[in-house]
Amino acid sequence: MKILITGSNGLLGQKLVKQLLNKNISFLASSKGENRNPQCPNTHYVQMDITNPSQVSAIFQEYLPSAVIHTAAITNVDYCESNISECKEVNITATNILFHAAQSINAQLIALSTDFVFDGVRGNYKETDAPNPLSVYARSKLAAEQLLQVSNYKNWAIVRTIIVFGEGSNLSRSNIVLWAKEALSSGKELNIIDDQFRAPTWADDLAWACIRIALMKKKGIFHISGPETFSIYDLVLRVAKSCGLETESLNKTTSESLNQAAKRPPKTGFDLTKARKEIGYNPMSFEESLKLLF
Repeated sequence: MKILITGSNGLLGQKLVKQLLNKNISFLASSKGENRNPQCPNTHYVQMDITNPSQVSAIFQEYLPSAVIHTAAITNVDYCESNISECKEVNITATNILFHAAQSINAQLIALSTDFVFDGVRGNYKETDAPNPLSVYARSKLAAEQLLQVSNYKNWAIVRTIIVFGEGSNLSRSNIVLWAKEALSSGKELNIIDDQFRAPTWADDLAWACIRIALMKKKGIFHISGPETFSIYDLVLRVAKSCGLETESLNKTTSESLNQAAKRPPKTGFDLTKARKEIGYNPMSFEESLKLLF
């Protein structure tokens, strides 16, 4: 087994590197820039621009991975609303380039996707539920999924996930759990939405699931998230309780009041039955992961 990672400088990428090192599984980590993960040996790293077909092809042909875990993407939902062409190039075109490169060597492509492909009307989504994306970002991720789904080449898996959190090195973006702790520690007044519901995902659990899918050569769509869905306001309260921080500065507010560029699904969350049954996925509770994090 040889695994190629895209987006290895990101949070999930770093967790994949750590677990693959611990499991002594051969891997090649890649991102567009230099290696920013001190845990990733430079001998296991290559710079790769996933929008460059010739560069991608050359690396695939040289390394010959048996599986590719594709985590790289533009995930800033509001940024995508005003940078549509860049969003499409990175999230759709690059996925197509990687998929064709994987086909050329008969490798499995495991593509990361999102709960935002759903409209959030119902929540607790199964893999078989019909998507209905509400934003440019969400539509780009669904389009990337569909590239795989309509292909005659079936050696692929799609891993949809929700609010990935954890700690990494030199990350370009924070995540809501780390932000919540820092914001609560500042003592400043915080207005937190209580009308969006998510199932936050411990990055280590997500990395485990991606590697498991690769090792088991699983195909199709998998929903991988935390086991419990609750509001963003409740999330911040739980972080405060775990860290022993005061909550007097917290105020409830609505999504509408934030005036965000991109529309978000009000309620997602996943039915994890398939992942539990087919790959033995057993995610930590939010509180258990917070104890490890803090």
